Amino acid sequence: MLVMSLRALSSLDGRYEKETSPLRDFFSEFAFLRARARLELDFLTALSKTGIISAESLSGWKPDLQGFTDEDALKIQEHEKTTRHDVKAIEYFLREKIPADLHQWIHFGLTSEDVNNLAQSLALRDSRDRILLPAFDNLLASLRDFAIKHRATPMLARTHGQPAVPTTLGKEIAVHLARLMKRRDEIASHKFEGKLNGAAGNFNALYAAYPNIDWLKFSKDFITTLGLTPNLVTTQILPYDNWNRYFQTTQLTNAILIDFAQDMWRYISDGLLKQKVVTGEVGSSTMPQKVNPIDFENAEGNLGLANAMFGHYVQKLSVSRLQRDLSDSTVRRTFGTALGHTLLAWTNAAKGMSRVDAEEEKLKAELNAHWEVISEGAQTILRAAGKSDAYETLKSQTRGSQMDRTHYKSWVEALQVDEETRRRLISLSPESYLGVAIQITDEITR
Repeated sequence: MLVMSLRALSSLDGRYEKETSPLRDFFSEFAFLRARARLELDFLTALSKTGIISAESLSGWKPDLQGFTDEDALKIQEHEKTTRHDVKAIEYFLREKIPADLHQWIHFGLTSEDVNNLAQSLALRDSRDRILLPAFDNLLASLRDFAIKHRATPMLARTHGQPAVPTTLGKEIAVHLARLMKRRDEIASHKFEGKLNGAAGNFNALYAAYPNIDWLKFSKDFITTLGLTPNLVTTQILPYDNWNRYFQTTQLTNAILIDFAQDMWRYISDGLLKQKVVTGEVGSSTMPQKVNPIDFENAEGNLGLANAMFGHYVQKLSVSRLQRDLSDSTVRRTFGTALGHTLLAWTNAAKGMSRVDAEEEKLKAELNAHWEVISEGAQTILRAAGKSDAYETLKSQTRGSQMDRTHYKSWVEALQVDEETRRRLISLSPESYLGVAIQITDEITR
């Protein structure tokens, strides 16, 4: 495996094999062959319950493909060398596994897309539930823990890159957390569709052979049994709108995480966050002092790659010439790649969170160097006290200037205001002017 990873064409199967290999059980060629072979047997079982297969043919037969092996997959690929059609190759392979009396019923009345779409819907659903959501929950937990720890750690907020007003470090992380939690709910609640209705979506073959069977109900029941949502109005292919909604939600999630990764990078760059120094690690081949934010940088790069693919899926899979063309097939085989880059990014973002902490003295020093940031609160207090020119007064004192504590206190003492207003102004400070940032953080993280 080590040698294979060294020669891998894709970094997902090479450099990042450890992080992304869990997705192989859902999106590898082996997994796709196995899933479709199992679905063919599931269909045969469902077909047997309609009464169209004789009891003699079914006698002693039990559908079993739990032990699907590498050798089985290779046998299918041997058949495909002749058929140049992977689903037909699966059919021929299954003939070696079941009684001859049942051969005629394998893939009976179906088109390839009836098994392909079901297999891929199941792969998307099961990879989400077993691999992606646990990784995402781990990332969310890292943000939640950090936000709780620094719920009351004051820091300077910046808008347009300029000193704005104070906030807390925990609240700023909680903003990202709240956005991601909403997307997590959307990803988790997505219901994947499936179709099983023949070459043009009309059950033509099945109805021609057995017009007295309710094939609409049969299809609906079969798909529901798989835990998918039936779509009975299709062409030869399942309309990919359902998958595209899932991809778009994941794409939006990744876009939020790009925003998060860039903010974390900036906080580290500005010295507001410190990274753990790990013995033996190297940050530069020439500069020994370097500790780089590589986990966040890796996450940002992989999020961009994944989103480029998701964007192409939405563009490509929304369109099909007439009832079906094959240009979607090769694109659909890359779902594991897009999700692999996503999984890698989520994993590295969580790793990055485990290696950072607040540089509290730097945060405090930066905040206290900018007393002008409480001018928002000061002018609002003055306006509440009846000073209609309060904004203009503070603007003349602070715009484009940096104010320290002494300058601010002197300005307050010179004001012609009542003592209660003066007391409220004097009580302001960059470290205490936090509004309800702590309460907001508690609301999100509880």
